Amino acid sequence: MEFQKDNTFITGRMKSMTYAYKGAIKLITTEHSVMVQFSLGILMTIAGFYFGISKTEWLFQIFAIGLVLSVEGLNTAIEKIADFIHPNYHEKIGFIKDIAAGAVFFAAMTAIAIGLTIYVPLFL
Repeated sequence: MEFQKDNTFITGRMKSMTYAYKGAIKLITTEHSVMVQFSLGILMTIAGFYFGISKTEWLFQIFAIGLVLSVEGLNTAIEKIADFIHPNYHEKIGFIKDIAAGAVFFAAMTAIAIGLTIYVPLFL
């Protein structure tokens, strides 16, 4: 089956959304690191409702969850492409994968800082 680009505005966007949704489901159901991050996002959402966090705190929390999941998805895509191009170990591929993982680390540390800022005062 050959790919046919849909240039119409509405149906083209609908197809794009369908591909994006399928990609998100694949990411959540096949990648263990994303499963963990997604589960933590759900737990933090439950915690937000439980503690009744403010609208501003919700915005930061939602941003943090989205940031981590987005960067984790990009990291996974980079790793899959790198493995496809060069399945065996290669020093430069390893370097690229390490940099992508470093980006996830920065996003996760940002999310942790946001979570601590929101929830630590609620326990003190």
